[in-house]
Amino acid sequence: MISRVPPSDRLTSTRVIAVLRAPHVSALAPVCDVLVEEGILSLELTLTTQGLLDSLPGLVDRFAGTADVGVGTVLDTNQASKAIDSGAQFLVTPTMNLPVVDLAVTNKVAVFPGGLTPTELAAGWQAGATAVKIFPAQTVGTGYLKHLRGPFPDIQVVPSGGVDLDAAREWLAAGAVAVSIGGPLVGDAVSGGDPRELRRRCREVLAVTALARP
Repeated sequence: MISRVPPSDRLTSTRVIAVLRAPHVSALAPVCDVLVEEGILSLELTLTTQGLLDSLPGLVDRFAGTADVGVGTVLDTNQASKAIDSGAQFLVTPTMNLPVVDLAVTNKVAVFPGGLTPTELAAGWQAGATAVKIFPAQTVGTGYLKHLRGPFPDIQVVPSGGVDLDAAREWLAAGAVAVSIGGPLVGDAVSGGDPRELRRRCREVLAVTALARP
């Protein structure tokens, strides 16, 4: 039997993962503060951010009991191990890296591996992924999920890549467990943008996720 870590209650209630790519880790905490205050409770901090793993334990502690802090752009098991050791509550990969999925499952950490083809997505799901990340989702559209559910009726997906408010609404209505949103939500916040605008975008996103139902 597959030992699958289910999505957290925070993710199933809010149905959105915020993706933060910052030039340096020092930019993350103030932006994460606003996201969490506004009710965005799943934060994917990417390894493209300089200094992330060194600062991850402090960020995890900062939002302990309040939000899920995960690590994205995980490319190999070495990075995955370091992220888990630093307290990552979930892992996200851009490709279908089954060794990373296996490592996460073994450590009982939620994992969202990326893929695009039915072969890739089914392999990740069968390996025990929490949900598979359709990436880049913009290239296939929401009708793709209906086709996937034909041979794989139980597969759970999180679309990522080019997901704006309209696409989020469509994917969630089609049955996605959640959506992964970067630029349309975070915008210029990690480079000093107006936090009031970030708050406005958070509210717009949560209004969409609250209303969109399969």
